[in-house]
Order: sequence, then structure tokens, then C-alpha cells
Amino acid sequence: MQPTPPSRCERLEQEAERLLPRMVYEYFAGGAGDETTLRDNRAAFGRLRLRPRFLVDVSARALATTVLGRELPAPLAIAPMAYQRLAHPDGELATVRAAGRAGVPMILSTMATASVEEVGAAASAPLWFQIYVWRDRGATKALVQRAVAAGAEALVVTVDAPRLGTRRRDVDNVFALPDGLRLGNLEGLGVPDAPKVAAGSQLSEHFWLLADASLSWRDLEWFRSLTDLPIVLKGILTAEDARLAAEHGASAVVVSNHGGRQLDGVIATLDALPEVADAAGGALEVWLDGGVRCGADVVKALALGARLVLIGRPVLWALAVGGEQGVADLLSCLTEEVDEALALCGCRSPAEVTRALVAVAARR
Repeated sequence: MQPTPPSRCERLEQEAERLLPRMVYEYFAGGAGDETTLRDNRAAFGRLRLRPRFLVDVSARALATTVLGRELPAPLAIAPMAYQRLAHPDGELATVRAAGRAGVPMILSTMATASVEEVGAAASAPLWFQIYVWRDRGATKALVQRAVAAGAEALVVTVDAPRLGTRRRDVDNVFALPDGLRLGNLEGLGVPDAPKVAAGSQLSEHFWLLADASLSWRDLEWFRSLTDLPIVLKGILTAEDARLAAEHGASAVVVSNHGGRQLDGVIATLDALPEVADAAGGALEVWLDGGVRCGADVVKALALGARLVLIGRPVLWALAVGGEQGVADLLSCLTEEVDEALALCGCRSPAEVTRALVAVAARR
């Protein structure tokens, strides 16, 4: 029997692994602990099967959806990912230009290698800003103000990182940024620079110096005092926290386990999605990231209650292989795959996707 040909995303990753230095590839590819959750994020999509309906007129289809009051051409966005200039010299600027060509929102990481001002100036689709809360709340406030001034349309607050999980690949490789690679969003804030390390992970050491482990639900009121932008909480995995997010005025939550990079052994995001969506009950939007590799994955996430699906590592692989054009090609391909999957499932739009469209695969 011939082996199954690799998927588009698998081919991109293989080529990126060939092109990138080992330390860089493993930083992007790796997860926490034994990487059980990293693998399970992907495996969860394989445990779910689609239940298509036929004899439905799907000759006219529309992928558009509304997110945070904005109409988007498809239920896709780019997840926040740090250090993109490790993948390609143009880094986040290439990514945001490609996102603009597709009309796809980009979430810019606090730990980006281009500043929010630079990325905002290059953006032509919605730009949302992911923020960590630093011990220096004055620096955090200044960063929020910069994001607002640069045109960010939402704040995506990461809540699952009071510290970083142990990423063994980074420790083994003594991960550190090359000299001269700047973190534009941290410049001028008065926060500590990344320390020199002879062992372990520079990112982990830097994050320990910066992150505020006291972040709690009451701090959402503080964010509200800083800006009128919608606040999205990234890192929600339970019904309990989804209900609290709604009670505290969040506009959306991202069902996320940080790409398997925080606590190893937590639930896969697709498995957590139904309880979060049920608990949200329409009071806030539910988004998902983790393990998404193709259009059928997007439709499965929509069926379990996601309004928006964030694409992570495949964007990095496309960026490493082809820069801006590589990311543009990936987004075009994913959009076409979503359209194909909807048509073949008997759906004319994301709004017609319901939980009846999916079933857990029978065990062999």
C-alpha cells in the first residue's frame, strides 16, 4: 500500500523544518512537557467525523460571517504568534500584508518582532492586539494605549500564562533570540530586556521577569477603564470560566491551550469547545485555536460552536517557506477548502452549520 501523501500543511512544515535552524523550528513546533496536549489538539479533529446532508441546493454559497460587529469574508483569523522574524526577515509585516490581501484579521503578539505601530500602518484588514499583563501595570497601560492609537480594533488578553510552561525543546536548545532582533512592542516601556542565558530558555527567563501572576477577574474592570475596545479572553477551556467571562463583560473568548505550550495534559481545544459554547449561550462569541490544518477542521469547529477559527503554526510554516506570498497562498487555500467542505456537507454558509453535522468516530 502506498503511503498517504502529506497534506498541504504537512508539506509546508517539512519544508520549513528543512529551511529553518533547528532551534527556531523546534521553538515554533514544540510544546510543553511530553507534548501530549500538542499532539491531542490535532488528534481531536481526527476523532470527529462529518455527517453531510445531500440534495441541498448549494449552488450559491457565502463564507462571510460577523465577528465583533465586523463582517469578515470567512470565519478565519491569524492567531497571535511571537518572534515571526525568526521565520522570515519580513516577519509580522509580511503576515499582516498577506492577511490584508485575504481580508483576514490578524492578532498581533505582544512579543512580536515588529511594533504595533509598524504593523498597524501595514494592515488593511482588522488588526487585533494580543496582550500579556506585566507586573509593571504602567507599562501594560502604555501598551494598550499604543495599540489603540495604532488602529487595533480589539484587545485579546491572554489569561493562561501566569508563567510559561516548560518547553523541553527550548531548554535543550538553550533558546535565545539572535543579537539585533528587536521586540518593538517592548521598546520604551521601561521593562527588563531579555536576559543573556547560558542554559535553559531565554524566553522563559524573560517572561518570568515580566509577567504578572496576580492577574484575576477583577482586572477586567481595569482594562475597561483603559479602553472601549472589545476585550477577548484567550485561554478559556471550561464552562465555569466561560460564564465568568460573560459576567465580567468580555466580548469573546478563545478556546485555547496556547497551542499545547503551557500545561501539558490539558484538554484538547476541540474537545473543550462544546462545553464552552454551551456555557456562553450567545452572551459572548466563542473562538477556537489549536490543531487546525484544513478547511474540514474549520467546519468541525463551527459545528461545535465556534464563530471564528484561528490559524497558528501553518502560518509560520508558510511564512518561512514563501514569505508574504506563502501566507497569502495558505489563506487562499484554506478559504477554498472551507468553501468546499461547506458545499459537500450541504451548507450554504457558516450560519447553516450545526452540531448535527458532526459525530464522534466509532472506535475500531
